[in-house]
Amino acid sequence: MKITVDFEECLKDSPRFRATIEEVEGDVCELESKLDKLVKLCIGMIDAGKAYNAANKQFVNGIRELAQQSTKDEVIESSLTKFAESLQEMINYHTILFDQAQRSIKTQLQTFVKDDIRKFKEAKKQFDKVSEEKEAALIKNAQAPRNKQHEVEEATNILTATRKCFRHIVLDYVLQINVLQSKRRSEILKSMLSFMYAHLTFFHQGYDLFSELQPLMKLLGGQLDQLVVDAAKEKRDMEQKHSTIQQKAALQDFSNDDTKLEYNVDADNGIAMEGYLFKRASNAFKTWNRRWFSIQNNQLVYQKKFKDNPTVVVEDLRLCTVKHCEDIERRFCFEVVSPTKSCMMQADSEKLRQAWIKAVQNSIATAFRDKGEEGEKLDRRSSTSTGSLDSSGEPKERSLKGESALQKVLAIPGNTCCCDCGQPDPRWASINLGITLCIQCSGIHRSLGVHFSKVRSLTLDTWEPELLKLMCELGNGVINQIYEARREELGARKPQPGDPRHEVEAYIKAKYVDRRFVRRPSDEELRSKVVALSKQEKRLSSSSEHLPPRAPPPTPKLRPGSNVSGQSVKSADSGIQNSADGSREMLANTPSNNSLTDADAAESPPMAMPATLPPPSPCKEMVFYEPKEYSPGLQLYWASCARSLPDMAEALAHGAEVNWVNTEDDKRTPLIMAVQGGSLVTCEFLLQNAANVNQQDAQGRGPLHHATMMGHTGQVCLFLKRGANQNAADIDEKTPLTIAVEAANADIVTLLRLAKMNEEMREAEGPYSQSGDETYQDIFQDFTHMASNDPDKLNRYQQYDHQKP
Repeated sequence: MKITVDFEECLKDSPRFRATIEEVEGDVCELESKLDKLVKLCIGMIDAGKAYNAANKQFVNGIRELAQQSTKDEVIESSLTKFAESLQEMINYHTILFDQAQRSIKTQLQTFVKDDIRKFKEAKKQFDKVSEEKEAALIKNAQAPRNKQHEVEEATNILTATRKCFRHIVLDYVLQINVLQSKRRSEILKSMLSFMYAHLTFFHQGYDLFSELQPLMKLLGGQLDQLVVDAAKEKRDMEQKHSTIQQKAALQDFSNDDTKLEYNVDADNGIAMEGYLFKRASNAFKTWNRRWFSIQNNQLVYQKKFKDNPTVVVEDLRLCTVKHCEDIERRFCFEVVSPTKSCMMQADSEKLRQAWIKAVQNSIATAFRDKGEEGEKLDRRSSTSTGSLDSSGEPKERSLKGESALQKVLAIPGNTCCCDCGQPDPRWASINLGITLCIQCSGIHRSLGVHFSKVRSLTLDTWEPELLKLMCELGNGVINQIYEARREELGARKPQPGDPRHEVEAYIKAKYVDRRFVRRPSDEELRSKVVALSKQEKRLSSSSEHLPPRAPPPTPKLRPGSNVSGQSVKSADSGIQNSADGSREMLANTPSNNSLTDADAAESPPMAMPATLPPPSPCKEMVFYEPKEYSPGLQLYWASCARSLPDMAEALAHGAEVNWVNTEDDKRTPLIMAVQGGSLVTCEFLLQNAANVNQQDAQGRGPLHHATMMGHTGQVCLFLKRGANQNAADIDEKTPLTIAVEAANADIVTLLRLAKMNEEMREAEGPYSQSGDETYQDIFQDFTHMASNDPDKLNRYQQYDHQKP
């Protein structure tokens, strides 16, 4: 606020003038405070900017170091180098911006405060002083007695002099005020305008810099899709090699012959044999050291590290012999003797010693033959000692892969073209949405993040049966009816094959991220939908499609002389069959369908068991109550129980929280309701959309508890694979294993025990172990396929109950 003071008014020294002066002084004081604060904030901003630049420089140096490390990959090296140069330029622009901020804000405003406002304060001090003197002169003049002429003259003279001084100083003070008020405007605007122009220059420079970089970024973006495909192909090849090697290792373990894993043969490079051996040193201490030995070019050599030059033990094998050594304390020793020296070595086993001795003998014999036959003889002789593993077959692939998964998914109406752009013959899919995609749209979906879309290849990746069924339950037609319901109404154009990537990307983000084309239901429509789903759930519950209640299992066989009352029942049989056809024995010490083991009795609380086990505790009956309000979360809740995937997808599109809690129904979640509905596919759909597999209800029971109580073996298998906590206890202190043991459900007990055993094995193997037990993987694969493709086999108790006479 600009406040000017009239020069004429100041001479009158009126109350109006004094009020104006007080207002000006207060305004200048506040101005000084605000300017000081702004200067301090500017200094803080500059210091933070310098710290940011320093950290940014370190980051750019890290990019340069990564580029130097990637010299063998020209694309990465050139791209990272270019990016580092551009970021360094941005750092330079930032430095210039902060320098300009220091000059325009800090320096200029500090100068204004120190010079102009300081002059104002000095003038104010003089004004206050002369004002006091004038007031004192007026009082003295008024008090002078009329009969004392000399005092009257003295007072009058002092008053006259004081008034002249006051007028001079007050005019200077008013001039200083008016100049300051006028100058403050120009100084502040000049400083801020300079600062804003510095920002304008900074952003123009950054825009020009990245405009030059944009073609390279677009080129790399276009290459990323192909790189993803290549990486997926390499991953598939590596998995196949891994499976082959794993099978070879398993065959080697089965044959109890570990010699073939301890050395290598490379006849093409003249290596007859190589592997680790212990070598006795020739020093006085006769120490033993482990070294890498090889027989090559008619020489026996060893080395400590790969980069070390080999040390020659025997120059020419034709001049040496090899023999067993049984007269020393160590086992599996043999000696290679030449005319000048001997070398004592030790193998890890007797078979390895025999293999090395035979390899040395073969090499000695080969050295005497013609060089023309040397290669052929070396191959044949060395093969007797090294052998080869017969990869008789690839590991059994239970999950669909490649063309099988592709044919099943593309058979769904609408899936033969990309869901978003219509490109024919798609080869990618979004597994949480249940749609097929072309390669370009799959790359865009991948960039959205897994919380929006999880992309998988239909030809390169392995597809679990429950995931494949999920894809077949939904499809492009169903999802587009939800996510494109208002597209034509809004006049939005759907992309076509060949459209620019940025247009397709904008459409996909509007469709799935912003959900711009989703039709929001009215309150009445939502209410009708929820009520209809609750009624549909009741029809499903009463139909034959729903799993029947579990009948009591048959009476366990008791050992002779065992006391039933007050003791746990012990099984006479400790084995269990893997599936209903009894094709493979799975695990010892696991309860069979008809009995409990000692371990079961130990893990379950002591209790008296009747001759016939009672049926498991029934789950809570589903009753529809009129809720306080209808929401998409409630729709997802009842749709999960009604096994209606389109309604579940619609609820999620309308903003339903996948872990929505029904506070009016024991804090149950949609995933728990999917368990009640008995559908494996609805559980898979919720898990793919980030449902919490361990979220508990008011009774402290998670989805695994409910699946165990209802005897849904397939769901138990699915939850264990997805990381369910099998050690969680409900408010009755019961874990899923306790419930399964009480219900004598052999399949679920087996799954829970195997999962626990596998977890303990992985912890014992170390933090980087990921494979786990092979038996665990095979059995879980069997149950997965049985639950998806032949669920009747898992309903053993019901079948047994119906077959009883």
